[in-house]
Amino acid sequence: MTSRVRVHNFSVSLDGFGTGEGQSLEAPFGHAGHRLLEWALPTRTFQAMGFHGAQEPSVGVDEAFASRWNTGVGVEIMGRNKFAPSRGPWDEQWRGWWGDDPPFHTPVVVLTHHPRPVLELGGGNSFHFLDAPPAVALDHARGLAAGGDVRIGGGATTIRQFVEADLIDEMHIALVPILLGRGVRLWDGMEGLEERFHIEATPSPGGVTHLSFRRDR
Repeated sequence: MTSRVRVHNFSVSLDGFGTGEGQSLEAPFGHAGHRLLEWALPTRTFQAMGFHGAQEPSVGVDEAFASRWNTGVGVEIMGRNKFAPSRGPWDEQWRGWWGDDPPFHTPVVVLTHHPRPVLELGGGNSFHFLDAPPAVALDHARGLAAGGDVRIGGGATTIRQFVEADLIDEMHIALVPILLGRGVRLWDGMEGLEERFHIEATPSPGGVTHLSFRRDR
């Protein structure tokens, strides 16, 4: 059985932006800051990853969706801008945003036009830098996944490329009730997406709407 290709916990604003404008070392999500993630940060799953303070974790609807992100996943594919704020040739001293023990605990394929040697970090994390179109990157990732599913980790451009290539099986998008006005859009060019996926919407008491996209192959 072929492993499935999944998206989890990716947030978009009401006007369709998956990240803000002006990403930098000081502002990983651009001008959006953490506004797209405020539904997720209090959840038990995100607190366990060390992304929030010591407040009592939430265990309701938001946690039910957040907790699915790594079950059965053997590898992640992410775009370069999720790994680093820089463009062009690498400063190979850069080892990602997450310190010596990132939360993935699997191999991660980073899509970039500037491949570099594999970066091994603690906790089973390894970063593989690949210049390839989505279908080739997926084949490469499956070779690293030990039979597990493949998570497409973002950002918006990377997810859109995999949807356009018709490679996504499941997708969880959190629709966040904010307007960003600028940044990187997720939905551009995806007219008729509802004809390819079964879509369910689950409201959260916190105001987020969890959209679940699923297709049968």
